[in-house]
Amino acid sequence: MGNCLHPADSFSISDENWSNSTTEEEYPAMWNDSYWTDDYDFTELDAVAPCRSCTLLSESSLPFYVLASALGIAASAAVLFALLRPLIYWPLCPGRQILIQLAVGSALFSIMVPLLVPGLSGTRNTYLCHLAHLVWYGSAFAQALLIGFHACLRPKLGTGQVPGLTLGLTVGLWGVAVLMGLPATLASDTSNGFCTLAFRQNILRFMHAAASFATFTLLPLGLLGAKGLKKVLDRGPCPWVDVLWFWFIFWWPHGVICLWDSLVRSKFLVLSSCLVQQALDLLLHLTEALAILHCVATPLLLALFCHQATRTPVPSLPLPGGQSSHPGTLGGKSQLSSQLPT
Repeated sequence: MGNCLHPADSFSISDENWSNSTTEEEYPAMWNDSYWTDDYDFTELDAVAPCRSCTLLSESSLPFYVLASALGIAASAAVLFALLRPLIYWPLCPGRQILIQLAVGSALFSIMVPLLVPGLSGTRNTYLCHLAHLVWYGSAFAQALLIGFHACLRPKLGTGQVPGLTLGLTVGLWGVAVLMGLPATLASDTSNGFCTLAFRQNILRFMHAAASFATFTLLPLGLLGAKGLKKVLDRGPCPWVDVLWFWFIFWWPHGVICLWDSLVRSKFLVLSSCLVQQALDLLLHLTEALAILHCVATPLLLALFCHQATRTPVPSLPLPGGQSSHPGTLGGKSQLSSQLPT
């Protein structure tokens, strides 16, 4: 997948170009002694030679993008159908509204995947390129925020106490996600015939890197820290850790490498050698490929979560006023019999 361009030889000239541009009579003039010194250091040419990296994701990666997109769309559609149609017990999942939005976000990302194949000249329309990057990053940010929101409200989702609050906050989270995706949207460029990210302004690069690092890397770490702290202090319910947290495995490395690359390109960090730069470029492509695979994994995680949730009782909160949680008790039967017509 992709092409690997070897580092250019700093002092090599192709035979074809050499033979076309010179003749035997010109050799003495070119190798004049006045231009030749015994103490000439050829390592200086190696120091300024271009550093070329392996390109794992290019136009040759189109089958990978198409396959991931097709599988993601099919899996997301199947999960959405199961959540919306009361054919199985999945509509009883706690936080079903959030789960549906997660499936929608995964489907939107899957649709945009083929439009952003590196080196593909199919997306030359500027507005389409902006839209593709906005949906790409906006849906990813929204899924991360929704998973964090679901983890914080999980103990209350099965009690029916927050239906309106859940819908209002999730809509707000989508708005925040769209705002976080604007730097990448504004950096979209089609001037070279391809839809790429060209951060010509450092402020946009920093904003995008900060949003990615905070959402994909710091958010899960913060939730784990809050869970541990509340558990130690015994202060209220902790963030609920479940199978949906595996989603961050696909985006956590991307947040770290994105921040590192931003610091390097802004010259806040200076790499020691070309080998380190090649390693950074390789990690960028690997983390992007891993992030793309989340659109296939997210529906599977949702299916596994609903399978577990419908077979595991959700811990209920204490009922107010000493009400009995068993409607089949004697008091409940007497109230029911008193209401029946005689």
